[in-house]
Order: sequence, then structure tokens, then C-alpha cells
Amino acid sequence: MTLAVTLMVRDEADVLPTWLAYHVAQGMDVLVVTDNGSVDGTREILEQFAAESPVVVDLRHDPVHRKQQSATVTRMARDAHTVHGADWVVNADADEFLVAKDRQLSLREVFTRLDPAVRAFVVPVVNMVGPLADHGVDLGQLVWRDERTDAELREVGLLSHPTGNSIHVGDPEVAVVQGNHLVTMAAGDAPAEELALEVLHFPWRSWRQYAHRVEIAGLAYESNPDAQPSPNHHGMRDYRRLRAGTLKGYYALRHVTAEEAAGGHFTADDVLVQYLAGHGIDALSDMGAPVPAAEAADLVHLGRGLVERDAEIERLAAEVGSLTENKALLENAVQHTQARALDLELLANQREEQVRAFKARKVVRLADQAGDRARVLRQRLGRS
Repeated sequence: MTLAVTLMVRDEADVLPTWLAYHVAQGMDVLVVTDNGSVDGTREILEQFAAESPVVVDLRHDPVHRKQQSATVTRMARDAHTVHGADWVVNADADEFLVAKDRQLSLREVFTRLDPAVRAFVVPVVNMVGPLADHGVDLGQLVWRDERTDAELREVGLLSHPTGNSIHVGDPEVAVVQGNHLVTMAAGDAPAEELALEVLHFPWRSWRQYAHRVEIAGLAYESNPDAQPSPNHHGMRDYRRLRAGTLKGYYALRHVTAEEAAGGHFTADDVLVQYLAGHGIDALSDMGAPVPAAEAADLVHLGRGLVERDAEIERLAAEVGSLTENKALLENAVQHTQARALDLELLANQREEQVRAFKARKVVRLADQAGDRARVLRQRLGRS
């Protein structure tokens, strides 16, 4: 069995060495990777890895920044099968670590036992969070599974939990939808429960990393009119916040201290960190000191104020929308009444004209009748 993973990456040097080492340790045979014009050392990391890796590395370069992920990943996914003979293909991002829910199993062991008749399936994505950091990455701190309710997410300025990722058998005609969430392939039976997989997602490793990621994604969307997301798209929403200078407050709300996590909807999960340590893989990269507690508290306070402001704006917008709708309904009612009044006035005029015409015809008939009677009377008088 040949197991492949695809990756389109840009400026993820903080976590990329860990990601690459992890997937090799988990039994991947082929890595098809496209560097999207990185400038932070990502390209150099990939080139060195490709030169030294014990597995096949198909390294590509695409400097265009127009949010062409779907087309690029689709080409990689197809080539994973047609060029490298992959039986199974995982399409991933550099902040995503695919793991077996049964932590005793490696990815290779899971895919070896998976029935190819499954064809394609979706795996859940879990955000991993921890304390706020300024730069670098320390996965050993991001060990809390974010299980906040939708209402709790809205309270910290988030819309929802991540959408699941699709995994599929090798296929020369597969197409991968933007974000790796769907593929154009009919799904078969779901994998057996004991072979279930999930993605541990580390999107918020540090403020510096996230701000840069938001900026480059927003600029890429702006440069591609054919790939404009919804105004509520999380990336574009954060891009607007970044440009307004408010994103750091929102960002602070996504993090939790160990004390906060223990008292909320979070579950500790350090199995990935333990796995990395057990395989000699470094889970730390250029980690600066965590944001001081006082500064973090100020940022959280700012973030809560921003979320409350947003909620008030939404409430007022909804109220204005309701008033606007009512105004439109009243204007339509007035227009309808005016139109009806005009119709009635026209009808009244028509009736009045009909009455006048009727009266005129009646007068003529009476005159004719009077004339006829006069003629008859004259005729009678003449005969007498």
C-alpha cells in the first residue's frame, strides 16, 4: 500500500519541521508539497527535507498568490495517484495533524486496514488551544481540545468549529474543493469505528504567525476576483479586523490558560506531544516568552468589549433592517391604497359619464316620444 499526503504551504516555518517529521514517522510514503512563494524560510526547509528525506518528496513551487488552493491541491491529489501510485491520499494543511482516535494505531496501520470500498470520507477537525504567545510555536502548551458550545464561541467572536476534512482513495479524476473539506468522489461505507481518524488543528500558535497568515490570505483573496468568499468568511472577517487594528483583542479570546481550560468546555489531550517526544521530534520552535499575564488580561478585556460592540451593532442593524422592512411594507401599502383610490376615482368618473349619457339618451327619447305624440295629435285634429 502506498500512502500519500499533499500540502500547499506558505510561510509556515514555525511548525513545518514538526509536521514533516510527524508524517514520516506515521508511515507516509509520498509527500507532494507545493510551496506558495514563502519568504520566511519555508522553502529552504522543504528543499533540505526533500534532499535528505527517506520518503518520496515531490516538491513544487507556485509563486502566484490568488487563492488557487483548489486547483493546486487537485493537481497534487491526482498526481499522488497517477505519478506515485498512491492508494490513499490525505490533503492537509501545515497546522493539521491527522491522528487515529485509537492512539495506539499509526496512520499506516489504519489505512492498511481500511477497505478501499470506503472511497472517500470526512474526518472531524478539532482546534487545539492554550495560552497566548507572541511568536514561535510550542505544541506542548497547546494541549486543550476546544469543545466550547456554539454560544460560547460566539461570545469570543468565533462563528463555529472547523469543517471536517476529506480523505480519499487515489483517483486520476478527483477534484478537491477549496479548504480540503470536500472531494468530487462518491463516498462508500463509513470506516469502522475502531479505525476512526481526526485532525488536531493548531491555527492559533502565536500572534505574530496568525496576523501574518491573515494578511497574506486576505491579500490573496483581494487579488483573485474569481475566489471571493462570503463576507462572513472567517479569514476575510479577521482580515478586516487586522486592517482596523482590532484583531489582537479578538485573537486573545481564542486562548485559555490551564486554569481557565480546566473550568470550561476543554479536554486535555497531550498524546500528540507525547508521540512527538517519543520519536525525537521537536514540538517547539523559536518560542518566545508567553504574553505577560497582565497584558493578556488587557487584551482579553479589549476583545470582550469588541465582541459586545459587534453584538450591539448586529442588534441595531437587525432593528434598522426590521424598521426598513416595515417602512417598505407601509410604503407599499400606501402605494396600493393610492392606486386603489385612483382606480375608484376613475370608476366613479366612468359611472358619472355613463349617468350623463344615460340621462342624455333618456331626454332624447322623451323628446322623441313627445314629438311623436304631437304628430299623432295634429293628424287627428286634421282629420276632424
